[in-house]
Amino acid sequence: MNIMVIGAGAWGTALAISASRHPAGHKVQLWARDPAQAQAMQATRENARYLPGIALPAALAVHNGPLAPQLASDPDLIIVATPMAGLRGALEALRDCGVPVAWLCKGFEAPQAAPHGLLAHEIRAQVAPGLAAGVLSGPSFAQEVARGQPTALVAASEHAAVRDALVAALHGPTLRVYANDDIVGVEVGGAVKNVLAIATGLCDGLNLGLNARAALITRGLAEMTRLGLALGARAETFMGLSGLGDLVLTATGDLSRNRRVGLLLAEGKSLDQAVASLGHVAEGVYSARTVVQRARGLGVEMPIAEGVVALLDGRLQPADAVASLMERGPKGEYA
Repeated sequence: MNIMVIGAGAWGTALAISASRHPAGHKVQLWARDPAQAQAMQATRENARYLPGIALPAALAVHNGPLAPQLASDPDLIIVATPMAGLRGALEALRDCGVPVAWLCKGFEAPQAAPHGLLAHEIRAQVAPGLAAGVLSGPSFAQEVARGQPTALVAASEHAAVRDALVAALHGPTLRVYANDDIVGVEVGGAVKNVLAIATGLCDGLNLGLNARAALITRGLAEMTRLGLALGARAETFMGLSGLGDLVLTATGDLSRNRRVGLLLAEGKSLDQAVASLGHVAEGVYSARTVVQRARGLGVEMPIAEGVVALLDGRLQPADAVASLMERGPKGEYA
């Protein structure tokens, strides 16, 4: 296969590396927005900013410049590895490309013309309705994928051709790719787990214990599922890789940027200090408000996500955010 990855951040680079190592011998192009970064990666055969110490396979080509000439190489699959804020522009540029497209970003877009933020497939419906597209998601840290450590992901799309292309491109000895046609559920899981990871980092940073962490993750999964069902997802999706799997990884893994934000806030750092110390995007910081806004519009109760937003906005201090959850009245577990 001829595969193009647009975006040379950690995750885009990791998938490009993985695809380049595939036994099928794919031809892989990695497009970097920054000319200096592209030049440095070609010269050093390393993404020193995002994946230091991990060598780029010799077969992986790094490009920069206008996308049109790259598209002229007739790729069989295009993977968009931009943050959520860059997805709309990327899909507008690709809307007439005629090949399967998949994005990697997780979250809700900041509100544009709509009264609320949109999930990625909703953006695609607005700007590129004829595009066969989907999402690749699931529990995955870029560093581990780039190193070839075992990982399982889910390819979600209403289009079988997109699911099949992602499986053919990436399913191999160290990376398993499962197909799912519930793109709504997969995207809701990817968006909400980042917000819940901030809450779990806060919980651990305050040394509230393992009981508290387990309760927070479990009740967070219930919140995620409620929102997903209200948007038309299937309940079983949230017990899979993009729901429970990604939530557990992001909420407990030491490589999680969103978890790290919660830990830093518990230490008394300001939000600006926490974000600045990461050096990478923590999507939960930017999508928390849009998650809560969407939930409110649907009448879905999400007290943990609401607490995270109050914390990020400075309306609650870390200990107060926990107390507000513990002081809620009793209710049935599945009410």
